[in-house]
Amino acid sequence: MKKKILFIYPPSPVLNREDRCQQPTENLLVIPPLPPTDLMYLAAIAESVGCEAKIADYSLGGNFEKDLIEFSPDYIVANVATPTFKTDIEALKKAKEILPSVKIIVKGAIFLNYNVNAIYENQCIDYVIVGEPELTLKEILENVPDEEIAGICYKKNFQGVKNKIRKFNEDLDSLPFPARHLVNNNLYRRPDNGKVQAVIKVSRGCPFNCFFCLASPVSGLKTRVRTPENIIAEIKECIEKYNIKNFLFWSDIFDLDKNWTMDLCKKIIDAKLNITWSANTRADTISQEMADLMYKAGCRLMSIGVESGSQMILDKIGKRMKLDTIRRAVKILKKAKIQIYNYFVIGLPWETEQTVEETIKFAIELDSDFISFYTATPLPGTRFYDYAIKERLFDSTTTYNNAYYYPVVKTHYLSKEKVFELHKSAVKRFYLRPKYILRTLFRLRSFTEFKNYFVAGVNLLLRK
Repeated sequence: MKKKILFIYPPSPVLNREDRCQQPTENLLVIPPLPPTDLMYLAAIAESVGCEAKIADYSLGGNFEKDLIEFSPDYIVANVATPTFKTDIEALKKAKEILPSVKIIVKGAIFLNYNVNAIYENQCIDYVIVGEPELTLKEILENVPDEEIAGICYKKNFQGVKNKIRKFNEDLDSLPFPARHLVNNNLYRRPDNGKVQAVIKVSRGCPFNCFFCLASPVSGLKTRVRTPENIIAEIKECIEKYNIKNFLFWSDIFDLDKNWTMDLCKKIIDAKLNITWSANTRADTISQEMADLMYKAGCRLMSIGVESGSQMILDKIGKRMKLDTIRRAVKILKKAKIQIYNYFVIGLPWETEQTVEETIKFAIELDSDFISFYTATPLPGTRFYDYAIKERLFDSTTTYNNAYYYPVVKTHYLSKEKVFELHKSAVKRFYLRPKYILRTLFRLRSFTEFKNYFVAGVNLLLRK
């Protein structure tokens, strides 16, 4: 009889649970819920070893308890995130009450620094996957003895056991394509035109290990890429099976390897796929030649992690970036007619009112198409988290419930309340400029786009 595996985003607030980000979407503009691609990879692994899989994103709806009773899984695999840790665990406790024999497996970046004995604080958990999960889960489902499975924590003889860390998978082409047939793809749409959008993970790993970022701790310092042929095959599957032609190419840095990037773009063009896609770049990796080719291949938006308009802040966080380099990258993308989505972080430990003002003015100077001002969030596993503990930037009211929107920590010079005030001001000063509003209105091409932008604008005006 087939084992049944239920893969879930627990019934907690809506959250983009990609381990690098863990972004609550309610209070963030132009950040749509992303499909549970991590669960789709794991479900595909489960199906490859003969299991019956079901995926449920309960943050977007569904009846968790009813599904538990009707599907009666042998295993539950849950993505547990830092901002929703308590509510996620409560849901898993309820699952254990309803199905005492179910084995509960959890994954997530929060477990990178997991104290192995803490597995007893959450008795509902049977396995913690630490690190890259696909091959670890496969071994669990294949009944490999616990002591032989790298990358897990489990209970044995009344104590917690943490096995050796699993090495990163160097052959990403060996993974099956995400099990998109197990989700309602229509739930996950672009925030501008409302078209269904799929996430395709094209690479993993980042060599820069920025102060506040989980990319390097989660995926390693070495960038591992899929072959362009493998990526093209997944794109074709999305087009032919699901009629999806809009994509987010998920990576820690899309264009770090120029030759790989150019090869992928050329193969997309040669295959005449007629798709649109977005990706991300560091300001110092983009070139005009590359940007022009990306546009020809269907790229219509690139995001840049600018982080700050203060050179001092960039130097402090080890960004290894000059403001003029960022200006150059924005100029290149504008010339290539690729829209730009800039990310900024307000509230890093050395932040002052002056550095925030420098950031706001720099954002307005760059004048990108979209922007997000995040409040600095020291997630466990980052150097920022360790620094915040050492420098006592946390306080008794610390909570991750509204991470990236309401500050988690103070700075050396500003209270959390002041950071929040400056954050709200930054968003409004950028988006409520007459120049920006007029340019956006002239760019609209459909009623759906008008409606989506209108809703975003109303939310901006009403946000508290």
